[in-house]
Amino acid sequence: MNDLVVKFNIGDEEIKLSPRIVKEYLTNGQEVTMAEFKMFTELCKARKLNPFLKEAYIIKYGTNPAQIVVGKDAILKRAISHPQFDGREQGIIVQKQDGTIEERMGTFKLPEERLVGGWAKVYRKDWKYPTYITVSFDEVAQRKGNGQLNHNWATKGATMVEKVALMRALRESFIEDLAGMNDEIEATPIEQNRTVETPIVEPQDDPFLKPQDEEVQEAEVEEVDFESL
Repeated sequence: MNDLVVKFNIGDEEIKLSPRIVKEYLTNGQEVTMAEFKMFTELCKARKLNPFLKEAYIIKYGTNPAQIVVGKDAILKRAISHPQFDGREQGIIVQKQDGTIEERMGTFKLPEERLVGGWAKVYRKDWKYPTYITVSFDEVAQRKGNGQLNHNWATKGATMVEKVALMRALRESFIEDLAGMNDEIEATPIEQNRTVETPIVEPQDDPFLKPQDEEVQEAEVEEVDFESL
């Protein structure tokens, strides 16, 4: 498997990828399966993405399935360079103190206002109407296993939800060039420190023991930390 090399060109530059290269330079030493390697290299080839310039990522933790995502800037650059691109607008959706909902350009909001979503419009020269996308904050925000928002969504929620709306609008506007290019903001979070408690099994009577010889020993139950495996 490590001898397999996939080659493709981006302009005048030749890109070479092998499972060994992916492990050493792109996944911080984490092994990938042949299926994951194939999916990653095919995406890079089809969409002309250079993973060494952070245009595409393969995220792998232990035995969890790999996530293949595309850099936000790569998606935006690809859309802007399209000959039919004709501009974009994006912002956030807030609920004001009086209960009214307002779509707002940019990401500014007052502390007493509630962030409820994001919106984006992307224009094409050959389309009469723009692609208009709205997203709900609660639907797209990433959370930890305990239900709390992760760091980026807790501290930069307006920026994050605006980007999600924009990425979706760009993909729908230029699906011929951007289909399958999900960015890192929309990647499913992987809990690196997740632990699983070993189930407790009730001891069964041994029919080969005499009643006076029966002795039940309680086994200690430990939590398994997948990060240390």
